[in-house]
Amino acid sequence: MDHPILGEDSRRKTVTIMVDGKPYPAYEGSTIAASLLDNGIRINRYTVHRHEPRGIFCGIGQCTDCVMVVDGMPNVRTCITRVRDGMDIRTQNKEER
Repeated sequence: MDHPILGEDSRRKTVTIMVDGKPYPAYEGSTIAASLLDNGIRINRYTVHRHEPRGIFCGIGQCTDCVMVVDGMPNVRTCITRVRDGMDIRTQNKEER
């Protein structure tokens, strides 16, 4: 069905992302951070010195609070990285930098 403002078939394709070994649905084209929030996941990493939880803060790629390990690469800013089907996302611990 067409959306009255967005036009032709405004529904987006759903893909599956893996977060800490569990599958979650995500909308294709959304950022990782938005997809995590959609699924109730609010912790992206833990700090180096005090092992404190961090999540989305600025939402525009300027800080590093939202970094996670994505497909084996640490320090990926999830607020500006778009999801793709099968993406492997892991909570970043203090040891990974």
